Order: sequence, then structure tokens, then C-alpha cells
Amino acid sequence: MSKEPFVLVLYHSRQGSTATLAQHIARGVERVIGVAARLRTVPEISANCEQTEDDIPADGPLYCTLEDLRDCAGLIMGSPTRFGNMAAPLKYFIDQTSTLWLSGAMIDKPAAVFTSSSSLHGGQESTLLSMLFPLLHHGMIIVGIPYNETGLMSTASGGTPYGASHWAGNDNMREVDEVEMGLCRALGQRVARLAAGERR
Repeated sequence: MSKEPFVLVLYHSRQGSTATLAQHIARGVERVIGVAARLRTVPEISANCEQTEDDIPADGPLYCTLEDLRDCAGLIMGSPTRFGNMAAPLKYFIDQTSTLWLSGAMIDKPAAVFTSSSSLHGGQESTLLSMLFPLLHHGMIIVGIPYNETGLMSTASGGTPYGASHWAGNDNMREVDEVEMGLCRALGQRVARLAAGERR
């Protein structure tokens, strides 16, 4: 008996905003009948770039494994913005995926990205693009947010055609607004639809 296909929602979150986006994206994934969302995160790393966390996190989703990536039907990857780039813990994990690259395990799977930043113009789009580079090397099919999602035209905070995003504010206390939530759910649903082989 075959297992239900799943979209892997893989993220790193320090202040909690990226984790909130991941939850809304997962809700969008699960709008597609027959597709599950699998939330996973990555360990923190120390100054000498070795992972420092226990094998199982104290709370939240489990840490991602290479098997999660290998077996997923689609991938949606998220990171807070770090000087216009993805956070080091996520990049450290992705840098360990060369065996999947060599085997071609990720080729033709749909993939998308999301981010959160403290400042309104804090490098959201460059962070999204930085996460796309390894996905392109893996041969994945990049999925963005099309402009028929009207939130892209009305957002005053987060949301781009490159992927979902959120402006958390200088104190990281600004909550995800309705437009940002809607774009997250739309992105999750679109990747899940493509993972299930559906087309418009």
C-alpha cells in the first residue's frame, strides 16, 4: 500500500516569524486532497560550524533528514533574512545534500521558498533568490506566486512573486497579516497541486 505523498515544508526560524509562515504554508498544502504537509526544521550551528543541537529538538517539528528530502513530492523552504541571504543553519544543512544531487533524487519536483525580515526592505527578495540557487542545482522546478493572487497587488508588507514573505518589524513583534497569510496558503496549495500532478 502506497503512502500519501507529502510536501516538505523545511525551515529555520529564530524569532518565530518564519515558523508561523511555515504553518500557514502547510495549511495551504493540505487544502489539496491526497497531499500531506510535513513540517521540518534544522539544528542551530555553533561558531565553528558544527551542529550543536540534540538529535531531537525540545519542541516544534523534528529535524529534517536526507530521507525527508528524498521522499518528498515537493519542497517549500524558508529562512529568515540574514543580510540578504538565507540563515547559516539552513545553508549548512543544504550543503550536506550532495548525495541527493548525485543521485538526481530531487529532479523535477516542485519547489518554492519563503522568508521573514525585520526591516521592510531588508533583503527579502535576495534571500528568496539565495534559497533558489541550490534548488536549481538539484534540478527542481521552481514555483512562485502568480499575480492572479490579488494579495501581491495589495500587500503593504510581505509577499513577492519569488515566494511568500513577512515583515516582522524592528522588534520582531509584528504579526503575520491576512494578506501575508493568504499568500502563504496560496503558495502551499500551488506546490501541492503540482506535486499531485494537477494542472490548471
